[in-house]
Amino acid sequence: MNPMVGFAVKAARRAGDIINRAAENIEQLKIQHKTKNDLVSEVDHAAEAEIINSLQKTYPDHAFLAEESGRIGESDYEWIIDPLDGTTNFLHGFPVYAVSIALAYKKQLQVAVVYDPCRNDLFTASRGAGAYLNEKRIRVSKRDKLIDCLIGTGFPFKANSDVDSYGEMFKSLALKTAGIRRPGAAALDLANVAAGRLDGFWEIGLSPWDMAAGALLIKEAGGLVGDLDGEPQYMDSGKIVAGNPKIFAQLLSTLRPHVRNLKN
Repeated sequence: MNPMVGFAVKAARRAGDIINRAAENIEQLKIQHKTKNDLVSEVDHAAEAEIINSLQKTYPDHAFLAEESGRIGESDYEWIIDPLDGTTNFLHGFPVYAVSIALAYKKQLQVAVVYDPCRNDLFTASRGAGAYLNEKRIRVSKRDKLIDCLIGTGFPFKANSDVDSYGEMFKSLALKTAGIRRPGAAALDLANVAAGRLDGFWEIGLSPWDMAAGALLIKEAGGLVGDLDGEPQYMDSGKIVAGNPKIFAQLLSTLRPHVRNLKN
């Protein structure tokens, strides 16, 4: 295992321990609204602090981009962290959430870890070395017809101005697929594309920490990732499409008529 993956795994598991302990007493947690529909709890902060402190001990000169702390330091190496992706699910006791950690070197993703503390599922990847689930190699699905595919997505809960356009996208794909699922944790959804559990995924209004680890997992599992034009600017735009190579283009062509109506 790449040593950097190993240290990220240790940090993710430590954060997962914090999350699992807190899940036993959710009603006692302090919760804040960052914006409408965007919740943060003391667990998010504690898990993030644990990840950053753990990684800083080994990599004191690295920079960090974390959901709650923002950007810390400057370096060609930058850890991109979502300590609890799916906070709303967590706070409702809905067991779909994850810890997401990625490392980029000069903006190029190198390491990915997505840890599901509910199922104890550990997704890992390093650039050029493949993607793994619980130490077993994973690949994207082989389905080649959109009508046979299960597609993941997420509602644009922050960008309310794009709800109508998103609804058009949803309708178009709902009519052309076997089904659409919205579990509520983008990092975990992307990891499930890498594992072949979902055939594809799209969402708008995401942040880098929502996408970084999952995107590398998919690439290392043989899939494709891009923005709504199929270009590599998804980390900047917050708009992402991913899937196996045979489905990726079909997703783009189905979504493309609605892209021009997006406001954000």
